[in-house]
Amino acid sequence: MADSGLIYPLTKMNFIVEAGDGVAAFTEVSGVEASVDVVEFRQGNSNSLAPVKIPGLVKHGNVTLKYGCTLNNKFLEWAAKCVSEIRGAEDIKREVKIELMDLSAGAPKDIQDKTSGSCVWILKNAWVMKYSAPDLNSTASEAAVESVELAYEELTIPGQTA
Repeated sequence: MADSGLIYPLTKMNFIVEAGDGVAAFTEVSGVEASVDVVEFRQGNSNSLAPVKIPGLVKHGNVTLKYGCTLNNKFLEWAAKCVSEIRGAEDIKREVKIELMDLSAGAPKDIQDKTSGSCVWILKNAWVMKYSAPDLNSTASEAAVESVELAYEELTIPGQTA
């Protein structure tokens, strides 16, 4: 069916998150967003009674990442440094790359194993602002899921040119 010209949308279940020195396995990413404040003003000598609307500051929401609890995790070490009461001189801000993978039928195995997706969101100057430990319940047979919330200063949207 490759010759039919059909292009299927990417599925949202195949993604990779890179934060600094490694790739981390997450079960969920939510909250990647940007919005622009609207500034309204009207000059005193304007013939119109309606204000002019101009773009103002760009604001970014916080990104929530959820992942299964593991004992060996560089990402968790970074999160602990960010939310620690005692911080060292090192800068805790990092670039975080969220990549939606294109695993359509026929994709070579080496492509599936690498970070070579089609849609990449880059969060610049990101840092962990909130850490949530997993809920513990001895009667449930579920994976222990931790979550972190990231604040960031700038967003690169897929397809955006520098």
